[in-house]
Order: sequence, then structure tokens, then C-alpha cells
Amino acid sequence: MTIVETVLVFALIPLAIYGVITLLTVRPKATRIPRYRPGQEWGYAPVWWSANPAGLSAEHHGAAESGASDSTAKGGARGNW
Repeated sequence: MTIVETVLVFALIPLAIYGVITLLTVRPKATRIPRYRPGQEWGYAPVWWSANPAGLSAEHHGAAESGASDSTAKGGARGNW
């Protein structure tokens, strides 16, 4: 193995890998959209957050508000499961 091959394998290839990782890390910071800052105008439609939007429906809200549920699950603060 010559000196050139040794330098290529043990120096340039690792430096190239570090360079690619650096570019992939820095790129999202340079190309992201501007952040919202307090006091700025909010230009987006209001959205209520839900962990499961498919599980929320009109009948689901109605049952929860009226206190009537078909659930037989037990539980609570005392842990009676």
C-alpha cells in the first residue's frame, strides 16, 4: 500500500464523511421557514389540536358532555381497575 493510498483511506475518506454529515446538519437551519415571534400577526387558520382526529366526532362530544357513556371501564384516582 503506497503513501497516497494510505492518506486517501485514513484521512480523506473520513474527512469526506464528516463533511457530508456537517452539510446535512447545517442545511435545515439555512433553509427553514421564518419562525413566528410573539407580537407578530398570525396568518394561519385556527386549528384545535387532537391526538386522534379520526376519533373525534359529533356523537363522541355529545356523549362526553352529557355524562352518558356505554363504557364499563373502571378506574380513577384510587386505581380500582
